Amino acid sequence: MDAELLRETRLQRHVRTPWRGAKLGLLGIPAMFVGLWLLTVFSMITSLIGVLLFPSAVTLLRNQADVYRDLIGRWTGVRIERPYLPEPEYEPGAHGVLKRFLVRFTDPATWRDCLWMLADPIVVLFTAALPALLIVYGLWGFALAAFAGGVIAGYGGGEWYGWVHVQPGYESDGGLLATTVVLGAVFTATGFAIGPKMMTVYARWGGLLLGPTRRSELALRVRHLTETRSEAVDASAAELRRIERDLHDGAQARLVAMGMSLGAIEHLLDKDPEKARILLAETRASSAKALHELRDLVRGIHPPVLADRGIGDAVKALALDHPLRVEVTADLPARPDAPVESAAYFAVSEILTNAAKHSGAARVWIDLRYEHGMLRITVTDDGRGGATLDGGTGLRGIERRVGTFDGVLALSSPPGGPTIVTLELPCALSSPKTSPS
Repeated sequence: MDAELLRETRLQRHVRTPWRGAKLGLLGIPAMFVGLWLLTVFSMITSLIGVLLFPSAVTLLRNQADVYRDLIGRWTGVRIERPYLPEPEYEPGAHGVLKRFLVRFTDPATWRDCLWMLADPIVVLFTAALPALLIVYGLWGFALAAFAGGVIAGYGGGEWYGWVHVQPGYESDGGLLATTVVLGAVFTATGFAIGPKMMTVYARWGGLLLGPTRRSELALRVRHLTETRSEAVDASAAELRRIERDLHDGAQARLVAMGMSLGAIEHLLDKDPEKARILLAETRASSAKALHELRDLVRGIHPPVLADRGIGDAVKALALDHPLRVEVTADLPARPDAPVESAAYFAVSEILTNAAKHSGAARVWIDLRYEHGMLRITVTDDGRGGATLDGGTGLRGIERRVGTFDGVLALSSPPGGPTIVTLELPCALSSPKTSPS
């Protein structure tokens, strides 16, 4: 759900929703013309110009539909996924143009979007825009009672407001004036009262046409799994190369040196026991360093505290060794599966490293909790802000890491801070939480 929507109080939502509905109602005017343009291009489909214009008309249609999806998500919390089928790479030339036309023409989402653009200007009047219309009508009632009714009656005009007939003599009839004010108040209050409910109805209408069909859901799912599988394979290969490099450059080199030293010690035991004793001490120190490097390597693969105590205590241990002041709050009734814990741990570790390197922060707050089948981790720092997913800070890599588990990463980092990174990983809790000993 959008952060702005979460911060709204119930009263604020009732006040703001009617005007949001009015904006959606006004948006229906250009949307209708976009839908009509697609139908116009479709009518020329038997000619070359229709084939050439159709893909760009569909792009315009999809951009307009994306505006609706974004607004519905921000104002109702109902997230509507883009339903379009994956498109292949198009080769240049006439064959590529024809293939692009056929792919977009046969995508059911194209015609569902078109139906939305043509029908929404009517539907929105009876759903999202209805509260604003009621409020405006209620305000018109106040205007009639205050001055407009007298003006209309003075010029010999007449109109009905509800069941009140505005005609000559209206401005001097206290009963009619009072009834008009009451009706205006009822219409205005009703508009504010039903605003959120009407917006919810409108969001369901949006999900019906702007959301993915079963076919597109399966296609999008296949594409997502293909991408995450490829990313998981690449990440595993990179991790294996890192382990191999660390072993080769660290512990392996020390063990080879220890073997050579032991060979030298064997030859020196009888000839020069004192030098052999010095080499033996150096070999003992090398063995300790090799053991330390192997332990660091193991921690980099899967920290023992993570295996023994779970993600909550592992992140707390991570915070103790961090150069910034890090406060950790963990509310996990049980432990997630080990792969999810590992992905979450290393994601948090990378975010903390980014905060130390790039944010200029003094403090970091980490919140871990389990809600609605999701492991939710929020990392907030008081730094300068301005972080982006493409800013070279490794956040895109973290997004790919959690994406392997169908997780998502959300970033909020306005200039001046704070920076808030939120991770959500779907998972089940598999074992009871370890109690502190």
